[in-house]
Amino acid sequence: MDLILNRMDYLQVGVTSQKTMKLIPASRHRATQKVVIGDHDGVVMCFGMKKGEAAAVFKTLPGPKIARLELGGVINTPQEKIFIAAASEIRGFTKRGKQFLSFETNLTESIKAMHISGSDLFLSASYIYNHYCDCKDQHYYLSGDKINDVICLPVERLSRITPVLACQDRVLRVLQGSDVMYAIEVPGPPTVLALHNGNGGDSGEDLLFGTSDGKLALIQITTSKPVRKWEIQNEKKRGGILCIDSFDIVGDGVKDLLVGRDDGMVEVYSFDNANEPVLRFDQMLSESVTSIQGGCVGKDSYDEIVVSTYSGWVTGLTTEPIHKESGPGEELKINQEMQNKISSLRNELEHLQYKVLQERENYQQSSQSSKAKSAVPSFGINDKFTLNKDDASYSLILEVQTAIDNVLIQSDVPIDLLDVDKNSAVVSFSSCDSESNDNFLLATYRCQADTTRLELKIRSIEGQYGTLQAYVTPRIQPKTCQVRQYHIKPLSLHQRTHFIDHDRPMNTLTLTGQFSFAEVHSWVVFCLPEVPEKPPAGECVTFYFQNTFLDTQLESTYRKGEGVFKSDNISTISILKDVLSKEATKRKINLNISYEINEVSVKHTLKLIHPKLEYQLLLAKKVQLIDALKELQIHEGNTNFLIPEYHCILEEADHLQEEYKKQPAHLERLYGMITDLFIDKFKFKGTNVKTKVPLLLEILDSYDQNALISFFDAA
Repeated sequence: MDLILNRMDYLQVGVTSQKTMKLIPASRHRATQKVVIGDHDGVVMCFGMKKGEAAAVFKTLPGPKIARLELGGVINTPQEKIFIAAASEIRGFTKRGKQFLSFETNLTESIKAMHISGSDLFLSASYIYNHYCDCKDQHYYLSGDKINDVICLPVERLSRITPVLACQDRVLRVLQGSDVMYAIEVPGPPTVLALHNGNGGDSGEDLLFGTSDGKLALIQITTSKPVRKWEIQNEKKRGGILCIDSFDIVGDGVKDLLVGRDDGMVEVYSFDNANEPVLRFDQMLSESVTSIQGGCVGKDSYDEIVVSTYSGWVTGLTTEPIHKESGPGEELKINQEMQNKISSLRNELEHLQYKVLQERENYQQSSQSSKAKSAVPSFGINDKFTLNKDDASYSLILEVQTAIDNVLIQSDVPIDLLDVDKNSAVVSFSSCDSESNDNFLLATYRCQADTTRLELKIRSIEGQYGTLQAYVTPRIQPKTCQVRQYHIKPLSLHQRTHFIDHDRPMNTLTLTGQFSFAEVHSWVVFCLPEVPEKPPAGECVTFYFQNTFLDTQLESTYRKGEGVFKSDNISTISILKDVLSKEATKRKINLNISYEINEVSVKHTLKLIHPKLEYQLLLAKKVQLIDALKELQIHEGNTNFLIPEYHCILEEADHLQEEYKKQPAHLERLYGMITDLFIDKFKFKGTNVKTKVPLLLEILDSYDQNALISFFDAA
């Protein structure tokens, strides 16, 4: 059975954060439910549907931005009480809108995540986790990296309190009191946690998590160790996961998995006989999905998926058919209903047009008065700048609450802009004078009328670091623009990993000097992505990294007065040496630098580059042949006389050209990496070999792996 869901837009509130919309339980099965939602204006709104219109049950006054909204109540009773987290305060409302709780947590940071279980309240700010019971402080934990979400296994089923933190360093931390019971390493930075089936599954210990790179997994949290059940890879390269819910939308008696992503994708997974998830339905909305719930809102007995989006739209994907089969009497009734709806919409439109005219006049008067303050309209931007492991590129996602007019991208370091299939904007490049004004890239993206979300792909060069700036101009009057800055780090293509291969030939860089732990940590933050801003607890720390382009690795261990960096790639060590000594000089710190170079590592790195280089050379050769082969095909009428290899090139011509187009300057990048490796190898020996680079490029043009290794050895 195919799942057919029809879209219904209910209403729009202000900009929303992740997990800020819930459905209040209904008094009877499949009766319509009320929706409660909190937005960045600090307004909590509860509404239900009456005669196809959204009718407010209550609406609070504006206040601080609402970061989370949860339902709670006495355990084993309907969870009808509404709790919101705004700044460092928790407020509670009844389902009628009466405030019964105002709890100031006194946290120094704003609350980012919240979970409620009976009288237990679990909160996390950026790095701090707190557990309260009846508003009294119980437990506290300081995390080494940012906490993205918090949850607790169901107390009513397990008779123990087991909170779980989703941390940015690709770890789920399972707590007992104020201590970590154990940590679970996961494949990507976890962004959202949810109990399987809403109650922890059969065991009560089953936990779902979604990651910022779009992976979804189920894990059982036992008292001693985690048991991994299943994991869904993000093969279709969809967005990161922001929200998860369990609800039987298919109607087979088994709860399905509802997933909302930051690229606007809504997915439904059903479970097969082996309890493995199978994708049953997906639909793309135009902006990121911040909350997702299964229930019944529009009409009795018709189940639906209710989602909220970044700009505040509450939308239903309902099982109610749009075109109903009806007799003659029914048809008249439906026509009358439609007429009433059209008339009401016309009245609403006239009222809005009048209101817009009034506001425009007020604005003109206020801006022309002598006491007028600057009346630049403000707008929210939801942005994300992340490194993709699959193709070693950065994704820059810009989402605005209103339509985007244009985005200007400026960079003071050399970067490549890659094609993005989802991107419908028209890009134009301006010429840059990199010598006089540090501009290496100036590109303008002009968006189509209704675009609120723009995704760009960027590839940087390691060793070249600086700032990428995005000037975002939305379609609002008067014209206004916001600038966002993103740091391109010296080792920008490195990504945090849990393990490295200690058997590889490693080069070592050792720094010693009169520097503090915080100072050396700030240098590592400056050089490498995915390192927490705050220095970790303890006297010494070790981080592992993997180069997403070459698969080389880096181990960094440092403490007060000493830093040791090991890598199987000499170029990585060379970049670190140059940047760290420059940073220390800026702060007038005297560094003692020593290094151990392993000659075998050069051959090892060349062998890692070999398959990539061979593939790109072959791809370039095939693409060069396509036009000639097509001409032959037209001239001769058929291609039976061609050898199988050429047949294959003709058949795959479109795919080959598309792949070649997607990877501009890929070959040049690999040539550049080999050249850097050659120069760096001899730089550590005190020899300048830049005069031999043309000879190296000649060898690369007629590439042979053994000839290249021999050249490196002989030089």
